[in-house]
Amino acid sequence: MTDPTTPDPRPVLGWFLSAEEYSPAELVAQAVAAERAGFDALWVSDHFHPWNDEQGQSVFVWGLIGALSQACSLPVTTAVTCPTTRIHPAIVAQAAATAAVQLEGRFRLGVGTGEALNEHVLGDPWPSFDVRMEKLEEAVSLMRRLWEGDFVTTRGQHYEVQNARIYTRPEHQIPVYVSAFGPKALEVAARIGDGYCGTADDADLVSRFKEASGGKPTQAGVKAAWAPTRDEGVDHAHRLWAHSAFPGELSQVLPSVRHFEQVASLVTREMTSESVVAGPDVADHLTQMRSYLDAGYDEVYAACMGPHALEMIEAYGREVLPELR
Repeated sequence: MTDPTTPDPRPVLGWFLSAEEYSPAELVAQAVAAERAGFDALWVSDHFHPWNDEQGQSVFVWGLIGALSQACSLPVTTAVTCPTTRIHPAIVAQAAATAAVQLEGRFRLGVGTGEALNEHVLGDPWPSFDVRMEKLEEAVSLMRRLWEGDFVTTRGQHYEVQNARIYTRPEHQIPVYVSAFGPKALEVAARIGDGYCGTADDADLVSRFKEASGGKPTQAGVKAAWAPTRDEGVDHAHRLWAHSAFPGELSQVLPSVRHFEQVASLVTREMTSESVVAGPDVADHLTQMRSYLDAGYDEVYAACMGPHALEMIEAYGREVLPELR
């Protein structure tokens, strides 16, 4: 008999719901299909804008999570919510608490410092990186105080609440997973987070987080363009996600969809073709997923670029997930 206290050595293999590219109904259908296909959990993005007009959607994640809680039983992580600028952390704390109740504890709040693209929409200035990290750390601390269930009155460096209390709360504390890219952000993520969210198959980055955090869990999201042919898949990836090639902090500081489209015009189709997994060759998809597992991630979430998400879910359920397990 298996000892129930022994950690499951199998990786968590999840499905990534791209809320910028699909309608609410399509995302719920993907979640249902993912559970049927054998995926373990869900990631869902949280933005005010898509990255470009071609993507064409901008689903409010908290409404979507309510629908997911009624449609399937998979755990959900936001990847990632910015609880600092566009929405006050007290409101994010209430939304996350409700989501955790709806999902019967199967909810993790992934957080990050956000992007100007989504966070400037109410006219707030876009602060420097150091200030964004300060705000994130204070926001996480405030949310955890509110989740304790007492009345909270406090005035911090960036946030103030008066007589605030969250009544609808889960029985257990909500895990907070923190996104980070550079070394300074990684240090903060290891210190304040219950886990880490990433998008790069970077073994050194994962190792540094594990060492600094004492071995806390790690999640990663990865995209592929499933399609009947590789050429069609590359076309979808280039049309919808050419901006994925942007270097450094560019994705955090551009304030407009138009700016993303302008810079993406510098990314050629050949550049996209060299950088993405596209088409129906299962071996390519397996290689990409394995690269993230080999980097040390505990959980890997796959997303589809383009209109063939349900076909990708079915194919992964038949051929990719069993092989990886």
